[in-house]
Amino acid sequence: MQIPFYKVTVDFINKHKLQPIVDVLIFMIIIVFFHQLWRAWGLKSFLINHFEFSALEQLMANLVFIPSSWIVENIINYDIRTLNTTLYFPNSGYIEVNGGCSGLKQIYQWVFLMVLFPGPWKKKMWYIPLGIVFIHLTNIFRIISLSIIVMNWPSQWDFIHDWILRPFFYVVIFVMWVIWVEKFRYPKKKISKSV
Repeated sequence: MQIPFYKVTVDFINKHKLQPIVDVLIFMIIIVFFHQLWRAWGLKSFLINHFEFSALEQLMANLVFIPSSWIVENIINYDIRTLNTTLYFPNSGYIEVNGGCSGLKQIYQWVFLMVLFPGPWKKKMWYIPLGIVFIHLTNIFRIISLSIIVMNWPSQWDFIHDWILRPFFYVVIFVMWVIWVEKFRYPKKKISKSV
């Protein structure tokens, strides 16, 4: 009788305690696959051409723009002008919060990550929306941070936008996923103390 490949693989993973590495690989595969599907394989274009996706993107951009511009103007106290979803700064810099800044791609990746990654559905039902809220708040933080960059270090805007704050989304998603794995997928069993 032959042992199925699946059982041999699971036994090997368990024997060598490789489950954390397997989990990280699953995370990476899901995130990269859905990134490629969105951009390179044309899911975003398909949604724009066949559904009212542009309207949803614009709605989400507005939901990022409104609190970001309010905080920049009223808490950070920058003397800005706004038009549509663009913040104009006194030093001639500006930030346009368009559909690409809406956070929809990251929300879509988060939802599919959590739907496909193993774990109890009862907890996913509240953890997925909580993650969406954190992604949205991260996006607001990103626009506020970029506003500070535009005012103080405008020559660094491209670098910080592309190489610091854009990847920061994935740091937030990764941290939320690690919390999921540690607290909900593999919860630590409580050890009862015997008296």
